[in-house]
Amino acid sequence: MIRNISIALLVVAAALILTISSCERVAPNYVGVLMENYGKAGKADFSTTKGRVNTLYPGTELFQVPLFEQRAKFDDPLSLKAADNTAFQSNPTYSYAVIESRAVDVVFQNKQLGSGEDFMRALEDNILEAKIYDIMKEESRKFTTDSLMANGGSLRFEERVQNLVEKEFNNRGLNLTTFSSQLEFSDKVTKKIDNRNEVNTNVSVLDQQIIEQRKRNQLAELKALENKIISSGITPELLQQQAIEKWDGKLPSTWSGSSLPFVKTVK
Repeated sequence: MIRNISIALLVVAAALILTISSCERVAPNYVGVLMENYGKAGKADFSTTKGRVNTLYPGTELFQVPLFEQRAKFDDPLSLKAADNTAFQSNPTYSYAVIESRAVDVVFQNKQLGSGEDFMRALEDNILEAKIYDIMKEESRKFTTDSLMANGGSLRFEERVQNLVEKEFNNRGLNLTTFSSQLEFSDKVTKKIDNRNEVNTNVSVLDQQIIEQRKRNQLAELKALENKIISSGITPELLQQQAIEKWDGKLPSTWSGSSLPFVKTVK
């Protein structure tokens, strides 16, 4: 009798230990996504949960998804090419956060990565950064080296990439918060572009000087014409003729006489 009671107590204790050990608690600032039945029914087998979760049943697995911002960067620089086939590198950094209402989507789409503590890191290494690289490779082919290195050129490239990455992340249940491409060109390419920019600057200065000199020449011509007119000699007879041509035929009211006051009588 006593032996049977002891065995029963051992069984209960073992069951209790097994139950406790098979429970997991969702960490603070995380959301739990519980997969049941090995996920055979698809997305219907996934649900969000909090607190202590029983994972005793076969085919049950708990994914802990952080809700706080994740910061990441590529381990190695990306090799890219511009439209004119110039090679350059990029060292992207980015940050993002899981959209809580989309946590099931995040897990369901990436459950093959495992439910361990490195789930998010595995998501970055295997999925997110591969997509970022594909986007940057495609977009870099739409920019020439000159346009990328011109004032604001790399910023325009980065804005286009960021918009595309943001859409890709959103489709996966993630909210992109920051993105930086950090482009780097070789010293040879940088020197070549700098020399070209210097030449363009010098040509622009010369063009301005030519325009200025042309205006000075035109001004000098106008002044010379003015001096020629003045020195050509405007005689009293010429002034009198111009006055007659402009006279409207009316005489001053205070005038009396037999001849025009501004015409000399030739005897």
